[in-house]
Amino acid sequence: MSRFVSAPGEGREPGLIVRQSSPLNLEYPFSTLDDFLVPQDRFYVRNHFPCPRVERDGWRLKVGGEVARELSLGLDDLHALPAVTLPAVMECAGNGRVFYEPAKEGLQWANGAVGNASWTGVRLDDVLDRAGLRDGAVEVVLVGADRGPVDGGKKTSSPGPIAFARSLPLTKARSDGVVLAYAMNGEPLTPDHGAPLRAVVGGWFGMAWVKWLAELRVVSRPFLGYWQARDYFRWDRSFGEPILVPLTEMEPKAQIARPVQGGSVEVGRPTRIFGAAWSGEAPVAEVAVDTGEGAWRPATLLEPATEHGWRLWEHWWTPTAAGPCQLRCRARDAAGRVQPETPQTDRESYCANWVIPVGIRVVPAAQSAEPEFVI
Repeated sequence: MSRFVSAPGEGREPGLIVRQSSPLNLEYPFSTLDDFLVPQDRFYVRNHFPCPRVERDGWRLKVGGEVARELSLGLDDLHALPAVTLPAVMECAGNGRVFYEPAKEGLQWANGAVGNASWTGVRLDDVLDRAGLRDGAVEVVLVGADRGPVDGGKKTSSPGPIAFARSLPLTKARSDGVVLAYAMNGEPLTPDHGAPLRAVVGGWFGMAWVKWLAELRVVSRPFLGYWQARDYFRWDRSFGEPILVPLTEMEPKAQIARPVQGGSVEVGRPTRIFGAAWSGEAPVAEVAVDTGEGAWRPATLLEPATEHGWRLWEHWWTPTAAGPCQLRCRARDAAGRVQPETPQTDRESYCANWVIPVGIRVVPAAQSAEPEFVI
């Protein structure tokens, strides 16, 4: 057996959209959505640095900082703890960035920097219990094994090579929605997805789901690392003057997988409008669809319904007249938050969750030629 978990890029199925080759960033073709779970080899890949090569036998997870007992855990130690499986959707905070006008800096993701999977591992809470927390603990910093130089153009000099690291407040870290995962859809994680261990943070954007975990550092004051304070943030005006706050919870969003942009459907033939919807801490409660008349009609939410997974949905529509048509969808979550119809301010280049129309043509039956999938 190889001493490495496997080589970066091993076993990947072709068909993912390359947004960047070095470091590797791959987008899931959302139009191919057909199931509650996205296969691991079809799941989007977000890397900030080259994928590290991690030795299977020598890998250890260090737990330190404001703890009663420092730990050094191997995979066998983690497998000895109670295993949990959590279906959860992960969305890159930059998903949909290509739709910003004018264009904003960053990888130009369309609508496929998102996916839903079943994650198996151990609760972060169980690991923290084993270490014991001191009274002053406020956050847990998740540190990955990936490391490199960062962009020095963000109004600061470059700090030099650093690891990718993000923190979670204790209330989130100790919730049932945070798992240290070693398996995805019932199979061991691949290197592209963080093998041998990654964080799964249900309800939060993907930057919190730190891959290739090397260290859990419990701290007594808020973490202000590069990826917390200089990137992945937004403006908050709730206290009067705007202040910078780290991105955390995902926002309500529904996307249409099919019909595809630029496709065609037939007059008089029932058409299935199909897609997925997700939100943050509160599950999706409703998806509505507008088929071009300016009226929102409820879509049917499909099973399963889970706390942190996305919700597939469908709406059947029979077009009655030929011509161009704009299909729209929007989500509402159980907390009452509704997907906005226009871009939100103060989101920098992130959180592109406004309603994005899908333009199609309605044609007489003999002219219909919509491809099954467009990638």
